Amino acid sequence: MTTTHRRPSRLRRSWLFLAGADHDALVEGAASGADVLIQELETFTPPDRRPAARELSERVLEGWREAGILASVRVNPLDAGGIDDLRAAMRGRPDIVMMSYVATPEQVVALDEAVTRFEREYDIAPGSTELVPNIETTLGLVNTMAIARSSPRVSAVLVATEDMVADMAAERTRAGRELDYVRSRFRVECAAVGVTAIDCPYSYADNEGAELDMRVSRGLGYQAKAIVNGQFVPVVNRVLTPTADEVVLARRVIDAFDTARRESGGRRVAAAVVDGFLAEVPDYLAAHRLIARATQFGIA
Repeated sequence: MTTTHRRPSRLRRSWLFLAGADHDALVEGAASGADVLIQELETFTPPDRRPAARELSERVLEGWREAGILASVRVNPLDAGGIDDLRAAMRGRPDIVMMSYVATPEQVVALDEAVTRFEREYDIAPGSTELVPNIETTLGLVNTMAIARSSPRVSAVLVATEDMVADMAAERTRAGRELDYVRSRFRVECAAVGVTAIDCPYSYADNEGAELDMRVSRGLGYQAKAIVNGQFVPVVNRVLTPTADEVVLARRVIDAFDTARRESGGRRVAAAVVDGFLAEVPDYLAAHRLIARATQFGIA
């Protein structure tokens, strides 16, 4: 069986959810350009279709992995059919297991134990299956750090959109301001623990809105985005990847500051002129971060 060399967690930009029982969508997902494909066995798969979805899991997950794509499955909570989801999916040796409605670290501990049992049963390398808890409630949000620390398998954590809004009893808007605090707090808690934060999906079929939402996401420091509409995969990948022009400008900012400091005679340099505009210290620091990110992608 062919296995993939896993793309590092920090470079997994686009996480595409696909209906778990839709064979055609699962196969076509391989051409989407997403960094991670997810067979979704919860919201996208009605309960009466889950047995059929589980029958597809092994073949679908193996196919994605053989195509060099990170293969993931999202299972229901273990006490709500998730153990049956997991039993079927683990036969396909998923790179990543997600679980919906994680609100406490104890749920992740139980998931880790179940995955460990199936790794042993199916002769999968011990500890090789990553976990990505999905935070969909306010209780989960305030427990994010504890959840992220609850298992060494946790490589990332994802925050949801619609269930979170419903749990807050907030008014849903296209602008998404009702999620500002959620997205900021979640990002901070993940950063504090050192795991990848996967931003909530943009739920509307609106290209302009998706672009604006992605700019907000990048501005908050996110490097990964959940996607429920495949047409947004190119937008996510583009916004979360530094461009050649951005790299060139960042180098100019760094060079201008470094030159000004060398010529300052020891005085503090607070700004430098770059291509006709005044670049200040925040721009200099941001330029270094952008170059570091571009280097990770091999484009700097």
